[in-house]
Amino acid sequence: MFTREQFEEFRAKSAKEMSADLELRRAALNVLVKADRYHWIHQANWLGQPVLQLPQDMFALQEIIYETRPRFIIEVGVAWGGSLLFYSMLMEVLGGKHVIGIDIYVPEDLKERIGAFGTISDRVTWITGSSVEDATINQVKAIIGDTHDVLVVLDSSHTHQHVLKELRLYSTFVGKGHYLICSDTIVEDMLEQTHRPRPWGPGNSPKTALDEFLRGSDRFEVDSDLEKKLLFTCNPGGYLRCCKD
Repeated sequence: MFTREQFEEFRAKSAKEMSADLELRRAALNVLVKADRYHWIHQANWLGQPVLQLPQDMFALQEIIYETRPRFIIEVGVAWGGSLLFYSMLMEVLGGKHVIGIDIYVPEDLKERIGAFGTISDRVTWITGSSVEDATINQVKAIIGDTHDVLVVLDSSHTHQHVLKELRLYSTFVGKGHYLICSDTIVEDMLEQTHRPRPWGPGNSPKTALDEFLRGSDRFEVDSDLEKKLLFTCNPGGYLRCCKD
């Protein structure tokens, strides 16, 4: 029988070994790439609302939220809103304040569906507009005030230039010990994908933007220990922990 300390050591060792298994990692990536033809990431719900994320990544975010206890969570690109409910429920349990959802288009019926969950819904604040416009950034500042106890999840347009702008803008809200998540860096590995035509792809992706951002900033480091546990993730290299104020 393991003690909890022994079990944590066992898990860390197993995750390290799994991450070092390059054949397994290639096989996992191949599954993700092939399954995307069938929109695998669209299949998960939270409280009945689509999440558009892999459950592995949502559990990773849950671990981050539990460990860091952000006062605010900012999600850029809300899609069908299930992830907002996921974050808000965790904030309800852990004592956070608000979840801010930003998108260029937020239909009223989406607000109504997400607004039907009582105090969980009350923690959600919507901002409609481009994530990189001054008006949007000023609204975020007005909501969060002086705190840097903030988790940011970037998941909107995935072109290099747009993501780079977001990284530079929203990283300023994140304080030491908290996280900035650059979503869908896996786009860089999605070679010859024609089933979902997009203005982004290998060479013009969140990963290329992330690489450029990290070359110009020493405030963030990739949480490789977290990523080693996942095997399946849409955000390889995208879990960034702030290491400097």
